[in-house]
Amino acid sequence: MQVKKIIGKKLKDIRLNSDMTIYDLAQKSGVSSNMVSRIERGLTIPSVEILMKIALVFDKSINYFVEEVKTTHEIVFSSPGTRAKTVYDDFDNMHTESFTSGLRDPQFTAFFCTVKKGGTSGTVNMYHPGDELMYVLSGTIRIEIANETHILKSGDSLSFKSHLPHRWDNIGDEDAKVIWTLSPFTII
Repeated sequence: MQVKKIIGKKLKDIRLNSDMTIYDLAQKSGVSSNMVSRIERGLTIPSVEILMKIALVFDKSINYFVEEVKTTHEIVFSSPGTRAKTVYDDFDNMHTESFTSGLRDPQFTAFFCTVKKGGTSGTVNMYHPGDELMYVLSGTIRIEIANETHILKSGDSLSFKSHLPHRWDNIGDEDAKVIWTLSPFTII
């Protein structure tokens, strides 16, 4: 099933099970009614920022919406080559495998990424609630966060508040292998 369809179906199901209209969800999340409707109909894939806003309304992690999981568990073991792809998977730019797929309502998202040589997050900065951790296993990633530039090489890690504008590029001579962890902002 396409990621757009997975997200749309899960969003519609949880919204209806919560006895909420599209308008109600738009008001609570700060996401327009039009965007909610387009997501539910599988016409668009929401940005991480939009998905996190919607997930907060239902007290879910973004994993709930992006992974096609038939069952959930409190303990999950996975091996290379058997992990589920994530919504961030893009074979032209980056391949991602989820470490947390199948975990019941995790409070973080973690994945193994292979960022292709020359791969980039794009020219536009992204920002979203929560915290982010990158650990580079191999290769070289340049990440710009709030006008600061960091060059990460094998063994380097970087943690930051994801609300800060950020973007990244693989500037090395080879594919980069990165462990990425995102923790959603939660209201206490």
